[in-house]
Amino acid sequence: MDVTTQNFETEVITASMTTPVLVDFWAPWCGPCKTLGPILEKLETEYAGRFKLAKIDSDQEQQIAAMFGVRSIPTVVLMMDGQPVDGFMGALPESQVRAFLDKHLPPAELAPEEPEPQQQAPLEPGDALRAAQEAVAADPENDDARFDLVKLLLLQGQLDAAKTTFAPVAAKVELSRRLAALQLWINAIDFVAGSAQETGAIAAFDAQIAANKRDFAARYARARCLIAAQRWQEAMDELLEILMRDKSWNEEAARKAYVAVLDLVEPPRVKVADGQIPPEDPMVASYRRRLSSVVLS
Repeated sequence: MDVTTQNFETEVITASMTTPVLVDFWAPWCGPCKTLGPILEKLETEYAGRFKLAKIDSDQEQQIAAMFGVRSIPTVVLMMDGQPVDGFMGALPESQVRAFLDKHLPPAELAPEEPEPQQQAPLEPGDALRAAQEAVAADPENDDARFDLVKLLLLQGQLDAAKTTFAPVAAKVELSRRLAALQLWINAIDFVAGSAQETGAIAAFDAQIAANKRDFAARYARARCLIAAQRWQEAMDELLEILMRDKSWNEEAARKAYVAVLDLVEPPRVKVADGQIPPEDPMVASYRRRLSSVVLS
């Protein structure tokens, strides 16, 4: 798949939510690219759907190359869940490319001998919380299970319990985007509690923004109030107002917060009876596209 700015969102960002996408930055004049390209195409066929290959001409699509910080070609980036997870530069031999892929890609699935069980009915809130608590108790090192438990506690307004559950992984915030999202949410709740009631705080920030549309600190503070109140879409709308005016403000704080909210609102996408993963939530997909359009503009 040849990717351009026009189809980058669909063929790379959105596609990587369900299937890993290997992005190959190349150019027609690049000798090593001509060596690596056929290897990647061969492996895409051999791996039979375990990843998708997206080829980007770095000369023609300099904006995308700059976004990924490409300084030499070939450069290869692996995208999963809408984010780059690893990459390499140069024309590696096939054995090393294969090792790179095997390190990240899920193993090939064997054909099931028996039909998969039917999808269970959704858990009630209390059942979901008990299930999450049991999952963490069974495997305290499972950060995904802990993320689900902390998120459920926050959704139910159990802030103290959420903080206690989150404490063992707080040191990992710099290494995990999802844990950083939880920290952002907890901090937002504390921010509102320490400033004023949510409604009064938002009204105060509205007045500041009305006086100065580029008061990004007020806009960001307003977004934090909205996050604390679980008004996710309004929070992302406010963060977009910052991004459309200054993408790099405060070390890209608005973009990081926006991505965090996407992690918080996206429901789990588990395989159902036929082994397929349901499509991305329409609201999440829409806001993910809006972010990409602003970042790439």
